[in-house]
Amino acid sequence: MVGGTKGRYLNVLYHLITFLLGITMIYPVLWMLGSSFKESSDIFTTMGRLIPTRFTVGNYIEGWKGFGNVTFTTFFKNSFIIAGVGTIATVFSSALVAYGFARIPFQGRNLWFTIMMITLMLPFQVQIIPQYIMFNRLNWINTFYPLIIPKFFGGAFFIFLIMQFIRGLPLELDESAEIDGAGRLGTFWWIILPLIRPAMITAGLFSFYWTWDDFLGPLLYLNQATLYTVSLALKSFADPTAVTNWGAVFAMSVLSLVPVLFIFIFFQKYLTEGIATTGMKG
Repeated sequence: MVGGTKGRYLNVLYHLITFLLGITMIYPVLWMLGSSFKESSDIFTTMGRLIPTRFTVGNYIEGWKGFGNVTFTTFFKNSFIIAGVGTIATVFSSALVAYGFARIPFQGRNLWFTIMMITLMLPFQVQIIPQYIMFNRLNWINTFYPLIIPKFFGGAFFIFLIMQFIRGLPLELDESAEIDGAGRLGTFWWIILPLIRPAMITAGLFSFYWTWDDFLGPLLYLNQATLYTVSLALKSFADPTAVTNWGAVFAMSVLSLVPVLFIFIFFQKYLTEGIATTGMKG
């Protein structure tokens, strides 16, 4: 009886601590959401209050107008192009390379796999200068090419993630497809690809998040306002040389979270399944 009472107390304490930690983590988002409906003059004078004293949607109207005669319609369109095309290219190219590493024996496979994994240890800052020089010589600066074309060659992390999933699939599937006359690409397309959907969705979610939130890449390669992504536009929207309309900045920041939040909610079960099954296999 004493043990049961102690267990209930510990259970209540656990949920209380979890609730407090959850509120601590989500509070900045709630504050930003509340501030997006406040008048600019009230944002920093009523920081302790989440609910606005004077509710207004003018921040969203003003914020959407953007700057330099470029609205946030253009910025969101650019972000969706880069994140959407980049995610599709990354996932399918990574799946194809992962299938090669997991199923096709070829000379030097272990060496190339080791080299690929080593690239995960290279910080992005180390790659900036050589990549910029290469893209500059290709006349790709101030275009979407540096942000999209490399995605067609896969990503080391996603290749490893999908490869671990493929290794958990029975080899008899490949043998059966070979008996039926399917080649390597046919086996990959008709047999392997449908079975690795959870891993591909997981890779797609991570790729979309990282590309959507990327700031340094667009900052390096995009110099024209009409090509800016949402993350770069938000930084440019806050002008340190003038009075910044923080209400509009927070309003556009809230809208920038909507696609990410929607995709996470819609694909949450696939994300959990992909991570769980990938961790159990291999």
